[in-house]
Order: sequence, then structure tokens, then C-alpha cells
Amino acid sequence: MPQKPKRLPLPKRFSAALTEKAYAKLRDLNADWHFGNNYLLTILLENFDDVIDEKKFQQVMETFIAEYGQPDAGGMKPNKTQG
Repeated sequence: MPQKPKRLPLPKRFSAALTEKAYAKLRDLNADWHFGNNYLLTILLENFDDVIDEKKFQQVMETFIAEYGQPDAGGMKPNKTQG
């Protein structure tokens, strides 16, 4: 009997708001790779350094900050219920 593939547990859940453009890209990735949104985001974030060009990412962030601003460094605080 063939062995079932392992499933990656995704214990931490959060709600994420996305632009239409970002959600369309997520749907395109889902159509290509057949993973759900949670798995796709996990794969991308866990392998972030391997899948981005650091210089291009820096430029994108600087452009975004110039247009929309940047939150205070202390703006994102850990959830007290999470480890």
C-alpha cells in the first residue's frame, strides 16, 4: 500500500487582508501548484531568503514606504496568547 504524504501542520492562524493584485497572485500560484493559500504563504515566508532578490526587495519596500509611509517599529507586538 502506498504511503500517504506527510501533512505540514499549520497551528497558528491569523486573518490577513490582501489587495486584489496580491490575492490574484495567490490564486495564480494556487492554480499552478495546487496548494491552499495558507500553505503557499507558509512556503514563501519560510523560504523568503531563497526566493527573493534582496536588492529588488529593498527597492520595493522603499517605494512602498515613500507612497504609504511606515508604521512605528513597536507597531507589531506579539500576541500574548502565542508562544
